[in-house]
Amino acid sequence: MTDTKQSRLTATLLCVTPPDEHQEQGIRAFLQKKYGEDVALTIQQDSSLKSGFQLHVGSEVYDWSAKGRMEQFRQQVEQLVAKNTRKDIIPLLRSSIDEFRLLAKSSEVGKVKSIGDGIAVVEGLEHAAYGEILMFDNGIKGMVQDLRRNETGCILFDNADDISAGSKVARTGKTAGVPVGDAFLGRVVDALGRPIDGGDAIPADGYRPVEEPAPGIIDRQSVDTPMETGLLSIDAMFPIGRGQRELIIGDRQTGKTAIALDAMLNQKGKNVICVYVAIGQKASSVAQLVENLRKRDAMDYCVVVSATAGEADTMQYIAPYAGCAMAEYYMHKGRDVLIVYDDLSKHAIAYRAMSLLLERAPGREAYPGDVFYLHSRLLERSAHLSDKLGGGSMTALPIVETQAGDVSAYIPTNIISITDGQIFLESDLFFSGMRPAVNVGLSVSRVGGAAQTKAMKKAAGSIRIDLAQYREMEVFTQFSSDLDENTKEQLQYGKGLMELLKQPLCNPLSMAEEVIILVAATNKVFLPVEVSEVKKKKLEMLEYFHSAHKDIVDECLEYLKNSYIPKASESGILYSPYLRRILDSRNEEGESFSVQFHTRDIDSLNEWVRMEGGALQQDLIGRYKEKIAGFSTLLEDIELPK
Repeated sequence: MTDTKQSRLTATLLCVTPPDEHQEQGIRAFLQKKYGEDVALTIQQDSSLKSGFQLHVGSEVYDWSAKGRMEQFRQQVEQLVAKNTRKDIIPLLRSSIDEFRLLAKSSEVGKVKSIGDGIAVVEGLEHAAYGEILMFDNGIKGMVQDLRRNETGCILFDNADDISAGSKVARTGKTAGVPVGDAFLGRVVDALGRPIDGGDAIPADGYRPVEEPAPGIIDRQSVDTPMETGLLSIDAMFPIGRGQRELIIGDRQTGKTAIALDAMLNQKGKNVICVYVAIGQKASSVAQLVENLRKRDAMDYCVVVSATAGEADTMQYIAPYAGCAMAEYYMHKGRDVLIVYDDLSKHAIAYRAMSLLLERAPGREAYPGDVFYLHSRLLERSAHLSDKLGGGSMTALPIVETQAGDVSAYIPTNIISITDGQIFLESDLFFSGMRPAVNVGLSVSRVGGAAQTKAMKKAAGSIRIDLAQYREMEVFTQFSSDLDENTKEQLQYGKGLMELLKQPLCNPLSMAEEVIILVAATNKVFLPVEVSEVKKKKLEMLEYFHSAHKDIVDECLEYLKNSYIPKASESGILYSPYLRRILDSRNEEGESFSVQFHTRDIDSLNEWVRMEGGALQQDLIGRYKEKIAGFSTLLEDIELPK
């Protein structure tokens, strides 16, 4: 072994009292055995250790000091308390003291080379991993984001005023995570899961990593259940399914957040958890949204994760991943979750600023080369899980801001290619009074049609094509005064449709109300109505249905119990009747019931249908017309082994 090699590795022993000759020999023997070479040993006194000693070998530290013992005990207690937040703390402390054993394990420690703008460059951490949490000597945490030959780039999660060049940094061996649990419902937290709404500390049921691989193909199932937004223009033409990723895109101040807010309000009473992630928003805007949710009793099923414009870029960067981790907690419990990222344009800008500070090579529009991966690994985590994994789902509504309606810019095109469709909001429509200002031509949902209810699919009909034709016809006929009657009728019909699709803020419609409006619209019920009166007539029609048919379920049940079933049983061909309520009817609006009979043979049943049953069924259909829908199914009993 050369002298050059020997001079590279040195050891420093920090102690209160210098070791005796026997102790020094033992330490040298440990170094020889551990590193396989003679290590130059320097002994220094340090009274801050209280007792014991610390051995520094390169970037590794072996701590046998009283200070190290207290730090190990503190970490042990914190871990136990974090895992058992709902239990009495006294037995935990007792068991911690009884079971505490000092571990003489090495920890890798480096030094801060430079620091500024929330970025620390650390040297000496040779084995640090990407995404690993680092602990600074003043208790501030950071995360590894850049690995270089002789140094490591780290982003900070707290104020770095107390950190300076030369400060010590230790590896933790842990990846970044956030606390999760049911107690987070109704709360506003920052990107690290800490409450910022002035409430009490939030007890956590566990921790989830902010970065997690997306579910694989086998772990997913198809999107087959609607995620109703309560917005007629979206649910009818661009339906969103549970587990889908639907982009909301448009210029500034065109109602993007309003759509997301309405979608969240519409989940009340539908057993859906909502997570709203505010990235780079004004604190006043976030406060206003939270107030809107509270006014309408929607905060009980919502979690708001906020990283406002006044916070560091590092917090804005981590916020959507933290929100996604919280949503995944509920998804893996079999719940349906709606998550809103508002917005990913600002997230990309924060990542760009952070990457430039880390001295990464800039690419198109100064964004780093991995900006596509930035959002793809986030949005791919949204899924409809298989029944084996609980059948939960996470539906993502990412929001992207465009400049002058340019959807071909770098970030918009990236996210359009990742998502399953987009809702494009047009500035001209918005300023003309169309709210929501959905552009029919540029908007699309690639999987929502598979999750659309039969009633909605039938009611929507050709409304999208009709609207597109109207907008095209409107452009070509605006300078013409001599129009034929068909063209005039088409224009009047299109104007009426546009008026029907207008919806005020925080006023989502139920599926039944949407279907009623669509059926009336596609059958041209509103065609004779003046455009200025369409809104009034729509409200009157809905009020009529609410008042005239609010007892339809009770009325139908009474008819089935007191008339339909007794008449069907009179012949004796049908016997042992059952009337059952169907509890799981997720794909249909309203309530579903099952009327069951037994019969001896198919021939007798067919005879009864021909002689009596057909008239009885016609009576049921005629009585309620299109207010109810039904079907008949023949079942055969199969004997089971005794």
